[in-house]
Amino acid sequence: MNRVLLTISISLLGLGLAGCGAPKPIKYYAVQIPAAPAVPSPTSAIDLVVSRVSGSDLLEASPIVYKTGTHQVGTYAYHRWTDAPTEMVQEKLIRLLRKSGEYRSVNGSDSRTGGSARGDGLILRGRLYEFSEVDGDSVQGLVTMEFELYSRSSSKVVWTHFYSQSEPVQTKTMTAVVQAIDHNLDRGLNELVVELNKWLAANPPAKS
Repeated sequence: MNRVLLTISISLLGLGLAGCGAPKPIKYYAVQIPAAPAVPSPTSAIDLVVSRVSGSDLLEASPIVYKTGTHQVGTYAYHRWTDAPTEMVQEKLIRLLRKSGEYRSVNGSDSRTGGSARGDGLILRGRLYEFSEVDGDSVQGLVTMEFELYSRSSSKVVWTHFYSQSEPVQTKTMTAVVQAIDHNLDRGLNELVVELNKWLAANPPAKS
C-alpha cells in the first residue's frame, strides 16, 4: 500500500514539474500581401523577372530581429515571421508590380540570375539589409533595401534604387512593431515600383 502511494506521489510530482517547464508558445507574424489583382490590359509588352531577394542569414530565416545599438543585434525567442523576410519582400514586390499594370507578365525566380523564367532579359535583383525593430529613445521599424535592374542582353546593371527609412512604433507591443515595419516596407516598395516604371517608360527594352 505504501509503495503504491509513493508511486502515485512521484508520478504526480513529475506531472507538476512537466507543467511548470512547458515551453512558452511562439507567436507568428506576417506582412500584408496585396490581393491578387484583376488581370489588366498591360501598357507595355515587357516581361519582367523578379529574382530571389538576398540578405543576411538572419533575414533569410524567420526570427524577428531587433537592434539595441549601432553594432548589437538580437532576435526574439518567441516572436517570428511566418516566412523569411527576404521571401516576403519578393512576394509583395511581385504583387505590386503586377498591380501596376505596366507589364505583360511579372514572374518570380528562385535564383539571382533569373533562371529559366520568362522575361525580356530584364531581371530585378534585390538585397535586404535591414528589416528590424530599432530600440533607442523611441522604438522604430527599420527597412533598408537595394534593387537593381539587370539586362541580360547587355550584361549590365542599367538601373538601381536604394531605400532606407525608419517608421515610428506607436505602442510598445510586438504587433505595433510588425505594423510599423510592414507600413515602412509598403512605402519603400511602392516608391520602387513608381521609379522603375518611370525609368522603363523612358528606356523601353529593344524589340527582339
